[in-house]
Amino acid sequence: MEQITPSTRRAGQAGSPSLSEFTQGKERSPGERPILYIIAGPTAVGKTAAAIQVAQHLGTAIVSADSRQCYKEMTIGTAKPSPAELQSVKHYFIDEFPVTTNITAADYESLALQYLGEIFTTHKSAVVCGGTGLYIKALCDGLDEMPPANPQIVRDLDNEYQSQGMVWLQQTVQKEDPLFYNSGEILNPARMLRALSFVRSTGSSITQYRTQSKKQRPFKIIKAGLELPREQLYARINTRVDQMMEHGLLGEVEKLFPLRTLKNLQSVGYSELFDYLDGKCSLIEAIGKIKQHTRNYAKRQMTWFKKDAEVNWFHADDKDLAEKILAQQ
Repeated sequence: MEQITPSTRRAGQAGSPSLSEFTQGKERSPGERPILYIIAGPTAVGKTAAAIQVAQHLGTAIVSADSRQCYKEMTIGTAKPSPAELQSVKHYFIDEFPVTTNITAADYESLALQYLGEIFTTHKSAVVCGGTGLYIKALCDGLDEMPPANPQIVRDLDNEYQSQGMVWLQQTVQKEDPLFYNSGEILNPARMLRALSFVRSTGSSITQYRTQSKKQRPFKIIKAGLELPREQLYARINTRVDQMMEHGLLGEVEKLFPLRTLKNLQSVGYSELFDYLDGKCSLIEAIGKIKQHTRNYAKRQMTWFKKDAEVNWFHADDKDLAEKILAQQ
């Protein structure tokens, strides 16, 4: 799978400071620091609409914090902002890479800081919008430095996971890295594969490199979380899935079928329809699984964000939502 080099991703663009210039620049007083508004929450809650309202009020741009909307080929199934929404506010990290590119949380940290460095050269504020909690954590707090995994081990594990499946992966992680297994992240294959490749490469559990120390950022961070009553959110999810199918999700997945073993395509809305195209289930069953798995994902997102004491929570349908988000200090 193709790799990116985030430090050079936007190199050469006029007015775009380097990562080191932005993160290690002169110390600013609290009143001089730009403000970053984070708008987070579960899928289908209404983050995009709220972020656009906030960004339009501030006259600034939005950086996506969605781990799949950055891929050009994944549009309907990732609920990307519409063409009209993308035209109304400048967005970063949308349609930036081919699906064959592997982007890690560390890559996102570097990319997002570069995007913000560009925005803050002409604006006093910026908005980050998305539901990938690890990306938001990487941007706000930074990630711990750790040795890289052996690329061959990574490739071999990816292939073995494709042939053996989720139960094999969970059992192998439990055996080889019980510390990670007991951390409760055993429903995320990407993180389990990373933990397993790390322990096989270094002989140490990836959890031993988690210092929980925060990096200092040259901007003020204000976090807003959007939520809805569970039944209302689940109804929205079910409706959204039906709309995705009406708008051509199956056709989008059919085009990606030859690439179905890519890790980036092991995503809700895609893997279920791959199973249908493989003859493993009916279309009705696949749609039902998409709805169920999306609801499960939304629950995990809420669990992640609720652990962050810095998030201020708002009802997503509040008619004064943007004003209340902007009123935070």
